[in-house]
Amino acid sequence: MMQTFPHYLLLRPIRALAATCTFTILLSGCQTMGTGGLVASAAPTEVSGPAASAIAGDMVSRLAEQIGPGKATVGLKPDTSPFGQALETALKGWGYAVVTNQKTDSGAKVIPLAYVIVPFDGQVLARLSTDSVELGRAYTLTASGATPASALSLMRRG
Repeated sequence: MMQTFPHYLLLRPIRALAATCTFTILLSGCQTMGTGGLVASAAPTEVSGPAASAIAGDMVSRLAEQIGPGKATVGLKPDTSPFGQALETALKGWGYAVVTNQKTDSGAKVIPLAYVIVPFDGQVLARLSTDSVELGRAYTLTASGATPASALSLMRRG
């Protein structure tokens, strides 16, 4: 007796590839540019506080791996969305000085930081951008927060 291969198993890699391609396109796609050539920051208010905290905590820890923990002043656009608030809290938790008015008292160099959170296919796609590095990752939202659903995407600018 010959056993047939379940064809639905073939769709899993195709769906994963499609999601990865879409993720890449969204992260590198046409966006409104802010100051310094960075993408203008945006986050939907539908992302809950616990999910925003989980995503911000993970992304800031990955950013710290690239630029060093607490060794810089980070400039953010003022944002009252759950993610904007969670990102500022996570940055301060890692020891970064955070300015929202783009001015510092000591004349220290400010690293501009932009972010984008985009809902897509039951997940959210998150991106943090500086003038030297860009990080991206997909997350699955859960009742208690969010969990990474993809590998971290890292791009360094020369």
